[in-house]
Amino acid sequence: MADTAQTLVQQMTVPEMISQLRHDAPAIPRLGIPSYNWWNEGLHGAARSGTATVFPQAIALAALFDPELILSIAEVISTEQRAKYNLYNQEHDHDIYKGLTVWSPNINIFRDPRWGRGQETFGEDPYLTSRLAVSFIQGLQGSEDILKTASCVKHLAAHSGPEPERHSFNAVVSKKDLNETYLPAFKAAVQEAGVDAVMGAYSALNGEPCCGSPTLIQQLLRETWGFKGMYISDCWAIRDFHLNHKVTKNEEESAALALHSGCDLNCGCSYRSLEKAFQKGYVTMEEIRTATQRVFNTRFRLGMFDEQTPYDNLGLAYIDSEEHAQLALEASRRSLVLLKNESILPLNREKTRSIAVIGPNADSRRVLWGNYHGTSSRYTTVLEGIRMVAGNTIRINYSEGSSLTKERVERLAKEDDRLSEAAFMARQSDVTVLCLGLDETVEGEMRDDGNGGWAGDKKDLRLPRCQQKLLKAVAETGAPVIVILLSGGALDPEIEQYENVQALIQAWYPGQEGGRAIAELLFGMYSPSGKLPVTFYRSSAKLPLFTDYSMQKRTYRYCDQEDVLYPFGFGLSYASFAYSIVGTAVHEDGTVSVRVSITNTTETPSRTVLELYLESFHPDVPPHPVLCGMKSVFLESFEQKEVVLLLEQSQCTAVDNQGNRNDIHGTFTLYAGGSQPDAISRNLGADKVASTTFVY
Repeated sequence: MADTAQTLVQQMTVPEMISQLRHDAPAIPRLGIPSYNWWNEGLHGAARSGTATVFPQAIALAALFDPELILSIAEVISTEQRAKYNLYNQEHDHDIYKGLTVWSPNINIFRDPRWGRGQETFGEDPYLTSRLAVSFIQGLQGSEDILKTASCVKHLAAHSGPEPERHSFNAVVSKKDLNETYLPAFKAAVQEAGVDAVMGAYSALNGEPCCGSPTLIQQLLRETWGFKGMYISDCWAIRDFHLNHKVTKNEEESAALALHSGCDLNCGCSYRSLEKAFQKGYVTMEEIRTATQRVFNTRFRLGMFDEQTPYDNLGLAYIDSEEHAQLALEASRRSLVLLKNESILPLNREKTRSIAVIGPNADSRRVLWGNYHGTSSRYTTVLEGIRMVAGNTIRINYSEGSSLTKERVERLAKEDDRLSEAAFMARQSDVTVLCLGLDETVEGEMRDDGNGGWAGDKKDLRLPRCQQKLLKAVAETGAPVIVILLSGGALDPEIEQYENVQALIQAWYPGQEGGRAIAELLFGMYSPSGKLPVTFYRSSAKLPLFTDYSMQKRTYRYCDQEDVLYPFGFGLSYASFAYSIVGTAVHEDGTVSVRVSITNTTETPSRTVLELYLESFHPDVPPHPVLCGMKSVFLESFEQKEVVLLLEQSQCTAVDNQGNRNDIHGTFTLYAGGSQPDAISRNLGADKVASTTFVY
């Protein structure tokens, strides 16, 4: 394919080659090249191009702790994206979001709970992010010689807020943190998954703008990791070189720096200046030709110039299908995390005559979405799901209760105009389901030329003031309360002060079937199995400065545990499980096999996530045990299964202060269970964790 792309590119003039290095590449009729828009999104469904299946937001998918299901979800996304491409192509529609190059997944580390875009990631752990990223990429790209879609991972590197400063921010990151935390998922994407493209960040890393960084693009990606694909700038990031980072004087210099550093494709319009840069001698013909060949390699890999591909049969029947909707429902079910349950769940149908469903997110479709979403033809809100599942024998009393963020619902009303309604609804119902949290208008990407949103970061971890008052008004009725928290990251709902708040479910942004999944969980139609992919901190926690990229006091591996509200990896079930480590074996290739027995000790059939954590007292490893393996397992009542997991040699290594990864030899402690091996998880109700040691 490279030879074919090279042959085609050699026939192009300099202006023609430069025109193909923009995200909105025009047609070249004389060479039979149609126009193509490279910009497409597929974070949790084929996005922004009309009807598609909307899966739970990426952070919710991370709560599955299940690479196999992630693979299946990504396969559906690529199927729908390819089907849309086929259909739009028949209409000669080559507009934005209608192509085959999918700018997903976002594999940045969710290092700070205030970051609005953290919802787009797979959480705070480099191992979890790496495993899910590899599966997601493989699902998008497929297993044929012709790519089904082409995945692009973003944003290299060490990019996680603050949003308002992203166009000028310089992330100062130590060599240890960079290689231990921020880079492993990108390395796995390149070397294991064979990702087609990598996108740079708006920000700078240690003084070099990420879309014009020879250190990142040439030295790390291409020379060290052997990356052969294309590098893409984030949208309008190149102009930041002269406008905000101040490393160049004008657009020609910025475009030249990006191309010279190895940035092949420009999302934005800065590469319109490449012709002037070429005329001034800032870039060479060879640099232009190399970049053009890389972008055409992708188009050839996608079969865009083939007479037929394995995917030509994909059409309307493969978009928004019933089968895809069922997978979205299953993903929603398994993404929900039960954080507290004082024996109120599951609800007893025989004893429940009325339910108050209250809150600004109770009947919201927007809260199902998350950002970078598509448009489903079928949405089920929490209120609709509860009505559906409860049936005709249980009365549903609904109140919005409050605005999402404002002090009143009706413009002319007094402040807190829905609180009294919420109170009498709760008081006259057997149980209250209180739906609180945020949505994509409150946390997400900041507004700029490439993004229509306006949310940005959270200033703290508390609920909006109007929702705090709603929680207080409902709780003070004395009625039993179940809180459903819908958000893209950690919040502290501050429920400990209310004894009658008996259950808490973290529901994320749960996708098109989210309301149904929540209702089924409430009524015990299945047992929850989701686990937190991020640490939930207390609202009183003294978090490090948002701009501080050191990992000290960040994530479960380095945090101060007294600040933790709900730990990474935690999530309750309606069942209980017993774990035992049957044996370990160290092999000649450096891998370690681990055999774990899991028993469901209850009558409740349930899925659980087996989590393995590794601990060593080597000075270069994090202070807390680190996730090293996982497996989602379903067990019938009282069923026992044995699971074998394999630790890679690289997991028995540590990164020193110079950024070098070195083997560790000595005694390791291995933990197996449904949570971290920490006291907080155990006190919150997690099952006992098994442990053993082995010598490496």
